[in-house]
Amino acid sequence: MRKAVWITLVVLIIVLLGLFICNLAVSRGSALRIYSNMDELPKNKVGLVLGTSKYLSDGGENLFFKYRLQAAADLYIAGKIDRVIVSGDNKMVSYNEPREMRRELVKMGVPDEKVHLDYAGFRTFDSVVRCKEVFGQQSFTIISQQFHNERAVFIARAKGIDAIAYNAQDVGLKSGFKTKLREIFARVIVILDLYAFNTQPKFLGDKIEIQ
Repeated sequence: MRKAVWITLVVLIIVLLGLFICNLAVSRGSALRIYSNMDELPKNKVGLVLGTSKYLSDGGENLFFKYRLQAAADLYIAGKIDRVIVSGDNKMVSYNEPREMRRELVKMGVPDEKVHLDYAGFRTFDSVVRCKEVFGQQSFTIISQQFHNERAVFIARAKGIDAIAYNAQDVGLKSGFKTKLREIFARVIVILDLYAFNTQPKFLGDKIEIQ
């Protein structure tokens, strides 16, 4: 019995240490390329908005969605980006993140023709890699909350992409607890994707030119 307790304790320590190291690596590996001050943000031709659903499972407003789109619109209006790629999941006809993101951006003053839709952004990994491989962008600005931006920029750097990120307004712990908890484990998965499994996007497809 005592041996089983010790084995369990050792395994728990190893797991926690692994989580800590992976999360620290992602944060430190992207820190110098993430901006919260718009005035300090370098200009890029394209901004990449990482997708999420417009509504929560209970039907309430998803503030992660709202704040990301507001940040993207602010960057466009300020002249920090000229085009916007909205990348998200379109797994069903009735579920279309990119379409909803475009609608919000147009409401906020971004011209419809300036918004490009990426329907195969099933994961952050896919969204970042597809921005280069499908949309032909070697340098772009990622737009999401800071914790998400850190992982996205980490992926970009590992893939040789010259990406920076702009932090949208964050969501309080009460509303964003589950999302931020998942992020801890998502960082472990992305390191495995990059350095152990050589994971590739689910879909690439034909290239889409952005003028």
